[in-house]
Amino acid sequence: IPYFLVKPEGMVMDGSNPTLLTGYGGFQVPRLPSYLGSIGKIWLERGGAYILGNMRGGGEFGPGWHQSAIRENKQRTWDDFLAIAEDAVARGITSPDHLGIQGGSQGGLLVGTAFTQRPDLFNAAIVQIPLFDMLRYHVIGRGASWTGEYGDPRIDEQRAWIEPYSPYQKLLEGKDYPAPFFWASTADDRTHPAHARKGAARVKELGQEYYYFEDMTGGHSGGVDNEQRAKIQALQMVYLLQRLAD
Repeated sequence: IPYFLVKPEGMVMDGSNPTLLTGYGGFQVPRLPSYLGSIGKIWLERGGAYILGNMRGGGEFGPGWHQSAIRENKQRTWDDFLAIAEDAVARGITSPDHLGIQGGSQGGLLVGTAFTQRPDLFNAAIVQIPLFDMLRYHVIGRGASWTGEYGDPRIDEQRAWIEPYSPYQKLLEGKDYPAPFFWASTADDRTHPAHARKGAARVKELGQEYYYFEDMTGGHSGGVDNEQRAKIQALQMVYLLQRLAD
């Protein structure tokens, strides 16, 4: 499973590097390297490493790459993401104490599945404008239009595909989660903020640390202007630095 690593020049591979892993892995959307000035200035210049993963389910290698990880095979996307994280640790790029993950929308679901399936592998998880309760996603926001990607939880056979990974249902007693940071927009008409709210409420119910931010505007894009986008970016970067750089 390919991934791209951007790191400061001369970075020592001793497992101590604060590292941010991100990706999408759905709907045949390709995530390819691009210029991210804010990541360079705020994260890389402070000594952080950045990894972009290309999991099955995305669109990086054509329709077959997407079709191989939808519906009954969606767990492959989550497995690929976890494999990238494990490889980054094995190579000494980082370690679980210094590894954080970030993703939005389908990428928020990706992060949710990762930190609930392998809470031992991460020390930070930014769950942006996510899908999170996959057993009820079809009645929340536009969820019913995405059953072709995930399956329909109203159908017993298809519910059996979804239930093993739905992050909301996998927040369980007795597990130590990496203080996730949920954020959403009240004005999001695509992935309703109920997903993020429910995730944060469940972590609170378990008595564990979490962070939650919801802006009144911004919609699914996460910001209507540069001021709002800068605020959200700052909140995330402070969270990552505090969790991963100590």
